[in-house]
Formats: sequence, structure tokens, C-alpha cells
Amino acid sequence: MIRRWALRLFVVFVVLLLAVGAWFAKFLWLPLDFSGNTREFVIEQGATLRSVSRDLETAGVIDRPWRFEVLGRVLKRESTLKAGNYQLDAKWSALELLDGITGRAAVSLDRLVLVEGWTFRQFRAALDSHPSVRHETAGLDDRSVVEKIGLAPGTHPEGRFFPDTYYFAKGTSDVTVLKRAAVRMQEILERQWALRRNGLPISTAYEALILASIVEKETGQASDRPLVAAVLVNRLRRGMRLQVDPTVIYGLGDEFDGDLRRSHLERDTPYNTYTRAGLPPTPIAAPGRASIAAVLNPASSSALYFVARGDGSS
Repeated sequence: MIRRWALRLFVVFVVLLLAVGAWFAKFLWLPLDFSGNTREFVIEQGATLRSVSRDLETAGVIDRPWRFEVLGRVLKRESTLKAGNYQLDAKWSALELLDGITGRAAVSLDRLVLVEGWTFRQFRAALDSHPSVRHETAGLDDRSVVEKIGLAPGTHPEGRFFPDTYYFAKGTSDVTVLKRAAVRMQEILERQWALRRNGLPISTAYEALILASIVEKETGQASDRPLVAAVLVNRLRRGMRLQVDPTVIYGLGDEFDGDLRRSHLERDTPYNTYTRAGLPPTPIAAPGRASIAAVLNPASSSALYFVARGDGSS
């Protein structure tokens, strides 16, 4: 009797062991199959296998992070993680993913940050100084750069490139990075334009881009943007001049030395919103998503003025 129960327990144990083995083998060898073909993923210096496993779950690359952690520990990879920027492939298995983040199979990516509120000149300077970028636009004027990117002839480049963090393989052309940034801006602008509030005093998505660039330069805190946008929209609706300093500064170009004087406010340029009504002819910087959303759905307010507090808020 005892032997019979022992045999039954042994059979159950073997079946469970085989089932667990089959389940784990499925995890090891089947594709990860996360949404999209690739996923950019960052491993910070000092990260542990446990923290990386959790980050992979948060990023939607794996589920049940403990399984991935167990796999790494069984294969003794917990001390071989490579900090850096990686491009993960949805066709990889868990084993290939482990190879990737221990520096064996993944393509390590470099990073370039294009900051909200930067001008095209600052974008170009960041690209020109990046050691991993292949420089095809260095020394070219803006018109030639626009042609290389494939934008319509005569396009003014200011504000046309979305400020974000861009990952790329070493040796990628600056033209390729700028193309990605231009496509991203166009996609975001079109998406936000489709969600705009009715009755705004702007008639095109490009006018929204111009106004968003002003909001970007006028605000130091994201929470202020909808109200500042409301003020500018209210002024446009009433036919008032915008009277914002950043447009004047942009119009001064290299002449501006950091000290905005009354004489500057009185000097007429296409960008002087103290001397000219309406919007300036082009954006004055690259607005982020929040500034674009703010001008297309401003706060409900009848305010016509705002004052900077001196701490970055208004």
C-alpha cells in the first residue's frame, strides 16, 4: 500500500516536473512578441538583474519578471549586465534577450537629447558636436540642410523638429536623425490639430506651431502653459498685439547680448510683436507636446496679461 502511494506521488512529481519544464522551455525559446518590432531600452549604471527584470516588465517586453531573473541567475549572468542604450527585437526569445542585455547580441545605441525650446541652430550644434553622428550637414546653410532632409523647398526649419531623446547606432547620419525629428513633429502636430477646440483665432496647424513656440519660450513650468496660451489666444481674438519678449529676442538674432532694452522693443522687425500685430512669420523655437496641446486647447480664462514671478512660474 505504501509503495503504491509512493509510486503515485512519484508519477505526480514527474508529471509536474515535465509540465514546469515545458512551461519554462516555452518561456525560453518562444519570441517575446511585444508590441511593435523593436523597443528602445536603457540600462543604467549600477542596475541589478532584479531591477532590470522589473523595468523590462514595465516597458512591456516581458511578463513575470521573476522568471527572467531566475534565468539570469541560473546562467550566472547577474554580474555581466552592460549599462547602455539597447534596441530590443520582438522576435528575440528570453535567452536572446538575456544575451542582448549582457552585451552579446543587442545593438547598443547612442543618445542625443534635443531640448524643448531650443532653436534649429542649437539642434544643429548638438548634432555637430556629437561624436557618434556621421556629419553630412556640417558647414551647410539651413536651406541646404532642409533640402537634404526632404522638406518642401523654401521651408523655414525653425520649429519643424520635435524635441525629444533620439537613440541611434554609431555612425548614423545627422540627416537621418533630423528626418526622424521632422516626421515626429509633423505626426504630433497633425494629431493635436485634429483635437483642437473650435473657435480658435488660428486657421492652420503651422500657426498653431508658431504660437506653441511662443508659449514654450514664455513658460518655465508645464502647469502654466494652458493659462499662458489662453492669454495669447485672447489677445489674438481681440486683435491686440502679443507683446512677448522672446519674439523680439529671436528677431534680434546674434545682436542680442542677453540684455533686452527698450530700444529693442521699439525697433521693428518681422518678429517684433510689440510693433506688429498677429503672429510672427515662423516659430521661434521647437515647442514640446505640452505647449502644442496648450495652444490648441487653452485654459478657460478671459485673462489678457500674465506676469513672471521670477522663479520660472507666472
